[in-house]
Formats: sequence, C-alpha cells, structure tokens
Amino acid sequence: MIVEIISIGTELLLGDIIDTNSTYIAEKLTENGFDIHYVSTVGDNLARITATIKRAQQRADIIITTGGLGPTDDDLTREAIAASMGLELKKDERLLTAIKNYFREKNYSMTVNNEKQACLPEGATEIPNEKGTAPGILLERDDIIIISMPGVPGEMKDMLERKVLPYLKELSAGLIQSKVLNFFGIGESSLEMEIKDILDKQTNPTIALLAGKGEVKIRITSKASSKEKAGELIAAVEKGIRERVGEYVYGSDDKGLAVVVAELLKEKGLSIATAESCTGGLLGDRITNIAGSSEYFQGGVIAYSNQVKHELLGVEENTLKKYGAVSAETAQEMAEGIKDNMSTDIGIAITGIAGPGGGSQGKPVGLVYLGLAIDDYSQTFKLKLRNDRAWNKWMSTQYALYYLYRYLVNGQEF
Repeated sequence: MIVEIISIGTELLLGDIIDTNSTYIAEKLTENGFDIHYVSTVGDNLARITATIKRAQQRADIIITTGGLGPTDDDLTREAIAASMGLELKKDERLLTAIKNYFREKNYSMTVNNEKQACLPEGATEIPNEKGTAPGILLERDDIIIISMPGVPGEMKDMLERKVLPYLKELSAGLIQSKVLNFFGIGESSLEMEIKDILDKQTNPTIALLAGKGEVKIRITSKASSKEKAGELIAAVEKGIRERVGEYVYGSDDKGLAVVVAELLKEKGLSIATAESCTGGLLGDRITNIAGSSEYFQGGVIAYSNQVKHELLGVEENTLKKYGAVSAETAQEMAEGIKDNMSTDIGIAITGIAGPGGGSQGKPVGLVYLGLAIDDYSQTFKLKLRNDRAWNKWMSTQYALYYLYRYLVNGQEF
C-alpha cells in the first residue's frame, strides 16, 4: 500500500519549525512495511492544500496529513479534505460535547472558534486526541484513505501509536513483518560492501541500511501469506547477514546498547560502577535511563580533576605525573579504583580530551581511553575520535557500553 505524507503549515516552509513529524511517521510506517513514495509540505492556503491532497489521491492509497487541525482561521485541513473530495463539512454534536468537556476538566475557558474542531468532512470519523483538543480525521472514500493528525509532535505521536498504527496494521492483515539488526564497530559503507551481493539480490524480503547515532542498522521487511512464512523469510536473510558480519551485531529492533548491556548484567547478576572524566556523567546517565538499573548500578564518580582522580579513585600521583590524566594507565586505575571503592563486580572508566580545546600534538582532541575492570581482569582501549565535543562524549559512552557488551558475551576474547 502506497502512502503519501503531507505536512501542513506556513511555519514549516519558512523554516521557523523543523518538520520532525514527517520523519517520525515515515520511520514508523516503513518499519511496518508500508511504501512511502512522496512527502510534501504546503503552507496555510486552502487552494494549495486542496490541490496537494488531490494530487496525492492520484498516486497513493493512503494519505496522511499533519497540521492545520486547530481552531484558528489559518487551520484549513478539514476544509481542504472536504473540498478535495467534494464533501460538506458537518458539525458533530457528540464531538463538540467532548471538546467542551475537555476544556471544563482542564478548567480552561473555551472560545467560540474551538467549535470548529468538532467539524468533520461528511462520512469521516474522528480519531480521539488524548493529548489535546483537536481530534484527528479518518476518511475512507473511493478506495482512498485520508488520515489527518495534529501538527503538535506530542499529540501526533500519541495519536499515531495509539490509534493510527493499529488501524493500518489491521489493513495489512498482519502479513508484513520487519526486523532490525543493530550494528556497532562497522561503518555504513563498509557494511554495505560486506553484504553487497545480498543487497543486489534482494526481492522479498527487502533490506535497508539505516545510519544511526554512531551505529548502523539493517531493516529486513518481508511480505507473505502468513506471519509464519514472513518470519521464515526474514530468518533466512538474517542468517546470511549474520554469517558475514555477525561479530558487529549487538542486538535487534529497538534495543539500544544500554538496554542490551542492562539485560546481560541482570542475567549474570553482576554489579557495575562508573568513573568518568571527559563524559561528565553521560555514561551513568545512559545506564540509569534504563528502568530497573538499581539492580546492578551502584553509582559513579565524575572525576574531572586530577585531585578527584587521586583522592576518590585511588589513581597514583606518580601515574598522573608520568603518563597524564589522559592515558591508558590512568584509565585502568580509574576503573579498578571505582570497582574497589564501590565493591562492584565491574568498574568502567572514561578519560579523554573532548575538545574543542585542551589538545596537543601528542594528545589531540578526540583522544580517549577507556578502562574496564572485572574481578581480577582489566583492560584498556584507545579511541581516536573527532574535534567535536558532543560527538566525542556520546561515542566514548557508546564504545564503553560496546566493549562491556563484548566482554559479557565473549569474556576476555575481544
């Protein structure tokens, strides 16, 4: 089924607001096997919105719009949908009552223009909005489905996930399945070359490479006569990919590195503590963003200064003088120190030069050392990253989680 997405709002055309809605909708629909051929943006003009919807009707089975459902004069999506299909707008008294109740419950004063939000194109049904006053619109007519959602991202996402996606999945009869493989330690171009013959031969399932934040994903999507057959098709392709590049696969679907590591720590009954310098607590933040992290995370120390590294983590003064704060030796002692001080099974440390200043010829910006201490075993890792502070902080934690993942899966064989 071919989908076209239309974002409505002059503020999008002017660049006052970035259109994140289209990206989010496209991602979710593609994951569920729908084909998106066009994404359009149009300003708040009735004639142009109507023309855009009419054009979409010639080339798509499903049209999804966002924006233009508010109560003001420049909110014209309802009118444009009705005009594109030659329909009248009808006020739904039941919907009007629901909108009035919403304002009453919130103790807000309802102005008369909000009544506009109770109007629907003839034959359409509302899509409940549990985050705001503007209901969505669902219209099925002449083999075309039009779905209209609010432009406010929080309202749109909630409506999409609660109502629209279940409806669309029902249309597809559950015969479309997808699986995403998550990769770390290999770039998108290198990954593509490793499996190029598999990509060249793809038919069903289809295979798509997706660049993430410091990682790469492969989405495998199959269409079949049953869920079982679709699953079998995916499994066959996945097997071929894993045989080539399985060493870089750390998980699947929406499980990021922090989640995968959390599951392994709980499964093995291991505790962990962190010692961070250049990342300023970002690793601890990512670990504790996982619900239930108190089961395995004891705590952390942000050791920015040499004094803190020495006094709280036990890094030897001679180590700091001889090798410096950014060194393999310091990272190792930081990891061992936090493990011993917190009485955990694992200590993990990060020290480096995030930038943009602080680098030298011998130790440039982007140089980072990681320390990993587990029981009596310890190892350090050297990273050479970019002259980009935010990127260096993120990737330092990403590598720290990845090396911990590798140890938890493979032991000392990195």
